Amino acid sequence: MRVAIVHEWFVDYSGSEKVLEQILNIYPEADLYALVDFLPNDLRWFIKNKKVYTSFIQNLPFAKSKFRHYLPLFSLAIEQLDLGKYDIVISNNHCVAKNVITNPDQLHISYVHSPIRYAWDKQNQYLKESNLDKGIKGFITKLILQYARINDIRGVNGVDEFICNSHYISRRIWKNYKRKAKVIYPPVDIDTFQLNEKKEDYYFTASRMVPYKRMDLIVESFQYLPDKKLVVIGDGPEFPKVKQKAGKNVELLGFKSTDVLKKYMSQAKAFIFAAEEDFGIIPVEAQACGTPVIAYGKGGALETIINNETGLFFYEQSVEAIVSAVKLFERESSKFIPKNIRLNSEKFSVKRFQTEFKDYVDSIINKYLLKED
Repeated sequence: MRVAIVHEWFVDYSGSEKVLEQILNIYPEADLYALVDFLPNDLRWFIKNKKVYTSFIQNLPFAKSKFRHYLPLFSLAIEQLDLGKYDIVISNNHCVAKNVITNPDQLHISYVHSPIRYAWDKQNQYLKESNLDKGIKGFITKLILQYARINDIRGVNGVDEFICNSHYISRRIWKNYKRKAKVIYPPVDIDTFQLNEKKEDYYFTASRMVPYKRMDLIVESFQYLPDKKLVVIGDGPEFPKVKQKAGKNVELLGFKSTDVLKKYMSQAKAFIFAAEEDFGIIPVEAQACGTPVIAYGKGGALETIINNETGLFFYEQSVEAIVSAVKLFERESSKFIPKNIRLNSEKFSVKRFQTEFKDYVDSIINKYLLKED
């Protein structure tokens, strides 16, 4: 059967691209479609150096650096992609990929990382963090997001079956779309992270420094833990704010290579994670190293971390909650066994994803295309 895979945009290699990479490994003959393709040559390996068929946004002024500014055109652009020659269309969606138009004889399966975060329940948070909650710019932005919601709902009707990356997102899909979604956890390349049972006396965190990651809270918390050391890897627009809150016991390393990150992660006594994520790959990577995770107890973390076995939860995004969680971890650190922590991470392996995804798609093909009930 002829397969097309639709992705939003190719500009880097992060969480959604890692899912697409494995879908492409399952269907290596599939053709790729996207709004834009500005993927650097040194990253094209994960799409097997395939040609990407793009929308008209690819050729608009300043698209390479400012394509996100064309958000009001995204739905229109994705609808113009001609997928009529394919039997199966798989969209890898966190924005508009699912809005592609298919005909009644085609099967459209959408893997959803999240309904558009900044247009639905995270809208107010997004507007405040972007300073767009007031004034004329805020008003225009709200109109654009309302238009995005309308188009998002229209795209739902063209999807035959939804898959999503966590039960947390399946609840959001039901809330916003009133559609059920099969949960298949995304692939985490745990084999590249080695179990290390010898831990050193420091805590560790790593992330791109954007507001919702709450790296500022983690760093500020160690002002109240002066006898504990924190190592931080990451860069981004919040870095100056984070640096301001760093005491002498906090080591800010900025951006580092993956190898350096793995080293610090594997040797840390615990990894600290304060974001509310749809799934959250990095807490699983930490567990693959045998490193327990102290995490905010909301979102995907509740599905990847076993409380009091592979980590501890705190239930407020506050300095006080993080400080209390670290102190509790200090008292109970002996209960966290690196081998058991590593074992939990194996539930999210690449091989497991490939098997579950292919088996589910095959069952849907039988149901829809082969007319078997």
